Amino acid sequence: MKTLRLIKIASFIFFGSIAGFIQAAAIYPIDQAAILAGSRFDIKIEFNTVINSGDAVIELNGMPINKIISVKPEFISNENGKGSSILYRDVQLSKAGKYQIVARAAQERSQVNWDVYATSPRRVKNVILFIGDGMTIANRTTARVLSKGIQEGKYQGRLAFDDMPSTAMIGTSGSDSLITDSANSMSAYTTGHKTAVNAMGVYVSRASDNLSHPRVETIAELIKRKTKMAVGIVSDAELEDATPGAMVSHTRRRADKQYIADWLLSSGAEVILGGGSAYFYPQSTKGSKRKDEKNLVDSFKSDGYQLAFTKQELLSASEKKATKKLFGVFHPDNMDGSLDRLYLKKNTVEQFPNQPDLTEMTQSAIDVLSRNPNGFFLMVEAALIDKFNHPLDWERAAFDTIMLSNAVQIAKEFAKTHPDTLIIVTPDHTHSGSISGVVHDEKPGSLREKVGIYAEAGYPNYPKADIQGYPNKIDVSKRIAFFYGNYPDHYETLHPKLDSTFVPAVKDESGKYVANQKYIQLQEDAIHVGGNLPTHQESGVHTADDAVLNAMGPGSEKFKGFMDNTEVFMIMVDTLGLGSK
Repeated sequence: MKTLRLIKIASFIFFGSIAGFIQAAAIYPIDQAAILAGSRFDIKIEFNTVINSGDAVIELNGMPINKIISVKPEFISNENGKGSSILYRDVQLSKAGKYQIVARAAQERSQVNWDVYATSPRRVKNVILFIGDGMTIANRTTARVLSKGIQEGKYQGRLAFDDMPSTAMIGTSGSDSLITDSANSMSAYTTGHKTAVNAMGVYVSRASDNLSHPRVETIAELIKRKTKMAVGIVSDAELEDATPGAMVSHTRRRADKQYIADWLLSSGAEVILGGGSAYFYPQSTKGSKRKDEKNLVDSFKSDGYQLAFTKQELLSASEKKATKKLFGVFHPDNMDGSLDRLYLKKNTVEQFPNQPDLTEMTQSAIDVLSRNPNGFFLMVEAALIDKFNHPLDWERAAFDTIMLSNAVQIAKEFAKTHPDTLIIVTPDHTHSGSISGVVHDEKPGSLREKVGIYAEAGYPNYPKADIQGYPNKIDVSKRIAFFYGNYPDHYETLHPKLDSTFVPAVKDESGKYVANQKYIQLQEDAIHVGGNLPTHQESGVHTADDAVLNAMGPGSEKFKGFMDNTEVFMIMVDTLGLGSK
């Protein structure tokens, strides 16, 4: 028995280490990656030691990789002092099936398994993907209360995406962390691959250059390479921000906004509308954030795009039947939200009074894109839901959720006459907000005692919404009590911030974020709330809570139950037949 036990131990040591090999650093794409047949991607193998170029043995499904892949590899002798790497750019695997790649060199060995999948023939002419950035369940609920009203427990209407026939819960975690950001979560939608926080269109390797990491093709690139469809990108954030950027970009750092602007120009997308004009003008132009003298606005014009810089110019350009390509930028930074633009006239509205609404950008995009007889793919982002959730400004987030609903309704109206259109509405990730009750100003006692809970909550008394779905007053006597689950130090006022977006925390002399004294000065009974986030964090953060996706149209029936965010890409490319022969 003792001898048998020693044999088993020896066998375990031998086979457990693969005959003396140790684990290599990494292979990209990572293990369990799902890869669309015929899509382009990079393969990178990283070793922990320095080797000669001829020392590595790389096999794909048991055969030397060069028997299957004709791409000539790039050998990096010693990458950043961490070992040798081998890189294959623009690889394509056209045959669906299971693939295993094994890499060996010196005493290192590593392997990963991939699932290469094909798609059905094309089923839809158009796909419209709406992203409610950071939109959580409570944002939807507050938007419904404000825009539709509720009586005796029943809502008096629904948001445009509430009645879509298909619903799924989406997991949003990235390759490196339970908690995602918009770059890697949107990248999962646009590429079908996981990546790390702050990255888009790449796997994060040990490369030091942000643009040199192994790339994966985006859905916009696939469409442009394989079809004659049109592509549209719409956002009320900077167009160089994470969500629109992930449509076309390949970088480790979402902050590479100058390069993202360049990718937008080179993408060939027929419609590009949003903020972020500062990255499209040469650095010599006042307000420019570029580091060179490229004038991308001139380049768009010379490429045949109609240009728009105001709401009026947008509507005029999109109405012209001759307009097939449209580029519009309406703010040097992020655009203003609907509460400020339509009612309060705060933040930067006075400086930029002619910004279009997301609904107007959506309608203009559909008008232009639908002139392409081959169909279109349109991504529309309501970006400011997230940008108001971060500073705990739930009223502004609610108004922009209503705006998203209005934009979705425009797409639904289009689908009535174009039933071969798939419409998807989803967050890229979530935030931690929830509704706990109703604030009653007439209740006696301190501010916190004015929060009615359970039976004492009753209902808020916001005025009936206008035709756009917005109440014209939010600082009413009975207000939703909305609280976030993660936050820095701040003063809770239980009132909407009518002067500008909430700034919950500011840096003190030591560099830590502390509650912003402005709000105790404005409201004496404001409650000091000790933060539950690290003191270097100035605002609320994303959560790992599942995102709720709604969909309608051909292919929407595949959205059901719990799904990974990469599966959203898989369904979109399947309905478009982008992986069929």
